[in-house]
Amino acid sequence: MSDNPVHGLVDGDGRLVEADRALDELNARAGGQVGQPFAVPQVAVLARLAQRLGIPVSRHVFAADGPDEIELWVVATPADTGVRLAISGWRVRASWTPPADTARRDRDLLLQGADWSWETDATLHLTAIGVEAARQGIEPTGLLGQPLDSLMTPKPDEHGAMPMFAVLLAHGPFDDQPATIRSTGATVMLSARPRLDTGGKFAGYIGAARAAPVSPVTAEPDGEALTEAFGARLDRALRLPLSRIIANADSINAQTDGPIRQDYIDYAADIAGAGRHLMALVDDLVDLQAIERPGFAVAADPIDLADVGRRAAGLLSVRAAERGVRIDKPQDLDTAPATGEFKRVLQILVNLVGNAVRYSPDGGMVWVRTHRDRGASVIIVADQGKGIAPEDQARIFDKFERVDPTEPGGSGLGLYIARRLARAMGGDLSVDSAPGEGARFMLSLPERGA
Repeated sequence: MSDNPVHGLVDGDGRLVEADRALDELNARAGGQVGQPFAVPQVAVLARLAQRLGIPVSRHVFAADGPDEIELWVVATPADTGVRLAISGWRVRASWTPPADTARRDRDLLLQGADWSWETDATLHLTAIGVEAARQGIEPTGLLGQPLDSLMTPKPDEHGAMPMFAVLLAHGPFDDQPATIRSTGATVMLSARPRLDTGGKFAGYIGAARAAPVSPVTAEPDGEALTEAFGARLDRALRLPLSRIIANADSINAQTDGPIRQDYIDYAADIAGAGRHLMALVDDLVDLQAIERPGFAVAADPIDLADVGRRAAGLLSVRAAERGVRIDKPQDLDTAPATGEFKRVLQILVNLVGNAVRYSPDGGMVWVRTHRDRGASVIIVADQGKGIAPEDQARIFDKFERVDPTEPGGSGLGLYIARRLARAMGGDLSVDSAPGEGARFMLSLPERGA
């Protein structure tokens, strides 16, 4: 096929609404048609990513095309009507087949006794999940084309390290590595073997999953086991490497060493954003371990909730501006004297204002207001988002809970930690919301001098 780009348009709901002939035919062979959800998952994922980030995203993509695998160069660019696609390259790669009877025997041995199987392509995106997975509460359809870590999260060893990550990056085999299934919270043992294409190059993994054995003496909930495993080595194991990744990616994105290609600039921005997301998860896990430690206590500082609210709004102003969201913060003359630990109150409000910005519509408004109520000083963070259903308002404060796990966001720990901190300071954190009417989070602390 010619290297001239083939174009298409995916609307905001993920439907392919325009397509040149070659793209239309590829989509049809994948089971889709114009006007329906785009049926080539690897390209659809890039379209969603570009729409979510609001910037062009370009990637090499490997996709199934009948019995063959094709290599594409995809550029996804956000537009007013959706995401425009420009696809070039179109190199056909022979589909993978086991190179010898030995490989077939290895595969059969790997899958023998497995509860269910899984496969990835060379970029570690899921290409197959065994139908048996549905019996374990896993819905395979929505996971195909997604990164492997959208299915599961490896568990750390006793030193806080995750050896499975190193093996995956080296394209090596592994056996009986513990992992948590994201959609169910179940612990499984994963084993996998790399598969090679006809040229002997890494073409992905074939994997097996088995239920993890449970010891009545040592078994504990997955979230608690995860925080315990990170322990004292967390900073050394994760924080320093992540800091270096973020700093180097920001340096590349800023072109400090000279001009580079736009797609590399975009890659660097993606890497820095992912690094900050992981760093936030590390912070949440450290806080979780701290607040659940016996004897945890907070300081009783004299603070002004209105002042802390203004500081939190200032810290989130750049992120809000990128979304076109305005933060209406307390006026300079507003005061709300309270008692609490300054840095912990700021942490709570940054979480609340950050969530409000995240869930606000583009061009929306976030309000931060204070008042006094029966011996308490109260600060309210309100948004114009889609709101929270009554049946979800209690569980959003539970550990590892999110209203919609498919939406981009945090770890499900932020509100749990925020409420625990508020109550440790003698106050509380509550929510008032209705679907379609936004949400109001209210942090109350003892009024100073009360």
